[in-house]
Amino acid sequence: MSIDRNDPRPAQDALIHFETRADKPRVFRVTSALISDALARNGMRVRTTLGEDLQDMSWLPSVVGLVTSNDVLRDPRFPLHQLETVAPELRWIHITGAGIEPLLPLQWLPEPVVLTNNSGVHVEKIRESAAMMLLMLNARIPAIMTNQRNANWEQIFTSTIRGRTVLIVGVGEMGGAIAAAARGLGLRVLGVRREGAPHEAVDQMYRSDQLDSTLPLADFLVLAAPLTKQTTALIDRRRFRMLRRGVGLLNVARAGLVDHQALIAALRDGMVSSAIIDVHDPEPLPADSPLWHVPNLFLMPHVSSDDEDRYLPRTLDLVCENMRRLSTGQPLLNMVDPTREY
Repeated sequence: MSIDRNDPRPAQDALIHFETRADKPRVFRVTSALISDALARNGMRVRTTLGEDLQDMSWLPSVVGLVTSNDVLRDPRFPLHQLETVAPELRWIHITGAGIEPLLPLQWLPEPVVLTNNSGVHVEKIRESAAMMLLMLNARIPAIMTNQRNANWEQIFTSTIRGRTVLIVGVGEMGGAIAAAARGLGLRVLGVRREGAPHEAVDQMYRSDQLDSTLPLADFLVLAAPLTKQTTALIDRRRFRMLRRGVGLLNVARAGLVDHQALIAALRDGMVSSAIIDVHDPEPLPADSPLWHVPNLFLMPHVSSDDEDRYLPRTLDLVCENMRRLSTGQPLLNMVDPTREY
């Protein structure tokens, strides 16, 4: 897919529509003030409209770019499978998050339309959060919290983290930031990515088909890969048995990467000493989920990578750069590859 370079439209003539949800936390809720500030900051003169909760969809026939979230596109009121007819001018959709798996498969995406995501916007916050969570795993804070809930006095002594080994599965923008945080803590950093391409913050990189041979090397296993058909239940019962006993697990990517029944068993028998999960399915995590009561498991409510003050300004800066590229026929940043599903 590509933008038609033979018909570049001036930026000021293109309608870019932003659609938000009233029930979103402030960190994700686009406002007219945020849009105006971003346009001024980036020197952009573009026609924009802002909608909320799909109350008005009169913008569809003339919209060129749509900036919104997965849940808006999946709303039954949104004509996702009729876009070619109802939005004939549409050339670009930007998702204000990194994951696009709720939209898979992408057969609904019309041929002329490019889909982009927010990859990279999370980098600074996840780098900071990763350092915190790796230190928590090393100090076995999830186990200490389990003891606190049970009024159980048990002294858990641990070594310093320097010199231990972390294996990061998925070394994209987020995984690379985690690798940088781990290196800053003095960890030996191993990585797994699709083709095994090197990364400056990773000491040794492996291909995806080498995952099984790398699992026994890890003191800490970090999941930062996208959720696709190939990565669903990537860490299952068989792979938990490959890990070094007492490993720490951190999942900041997508809940579906892990077989949670296998994780529960691994935590109960000590194969995994402590785990931190920041992603869940569904979200919010239901009150009757067994995960709430698993020992040595620390649940974060999907907050580790989203900067409350900077997430949307950085998102809108990325959107402005892509507006500029759209108007001049240049390739957009963060284009989703439908064949790879990310």
